[in-house]
Amino acid sequence: MSARHLKIAEQPDLVWQAKVHLAAALRLAVRDQLEEGIDNHFTMMVPGYTDRFMILPFGYHWSEARASDIQIFNEQGEVLEGEGKIERSALCIHAPVHRITGAKVVLHTHQTWALALNMLKDNRILPASQTAAFFTGITAYDDVYTGLADTMSEGERLCAQVGDKKVLFMKNHGVMVVGDTVAEAYKRLYKLERVCRAQVLAMSTGKEIEVLSDEIVHTVNNPAPGNSHSNEERTELFFAAMMRVLDRESPGYAD
Repeated sequence: MSARHLKIAEQPDLVWQAKVHLAAALRLAVRDQLEEGIDNHFTMMVPGYTDRFMILPFGYHWSEARASDIQIFNEQGEVLEGEGKIERSALCIHAPVHRITGAKVVLHTHQTWALALNMLKDNRILPASQTAAFFTGITAYDDVYTGLADTMSEGERLCAQVGDKKVLFMKNHGVMVVGDTVAEAYKRLYKLERVCRAQVLAMSTGKEIEVLSDEIVHTVNNPAPGNSHSNEERTELFFAAMMRVLDRESPGYAD
């Protein structure tokens, strides 16, 4: 881990650290081809609050996200810190999800391979690989596209679909993932796209897909005690490594 990342982790200002991580996730989404320019949204609860949220101002390309650009807003759409107005669908989707589910981080995208799967009548993720097995039991499905999310009631409807799951597949629309940290949510989003890509490619062969048994899926999701690294440690190491990649390829996100 670079000296700068150690310094950030040691800072008492958790709000600034959260902004850095959110800006890093936005830039990573560009690198990993999960974004649509200035559209879609990543939000996070402001540390210490349950009714204030952070977001990149609408109109910024995700590749230019910086911690100092991140806005703070509330569910009424009032900007409490930063410049610019809150994009309507960001408010209508994210604020209710944060409030109702208690999710600290909410990431919503129209990423290509997940959307390709969501364009199919049967859009379920198949537990056909080790990575895909991790999404068993944590994925919910919204099977009816209702149009643009421009009302708070639509966000509340989506919350009802999410329930206690961590991933929402949105038919003909995209995906949404939630997490307790930016690192956790982003890793989930990143892995999801790779799983969807592998499934769509496997389906394109026209050959029968070998699905893992329920017993194996349970084993994958419940590893034996004594694993070298906990899930939390693996997540932290993953995101720290990804930020080091940004340090080389897209520095400036922590400014």
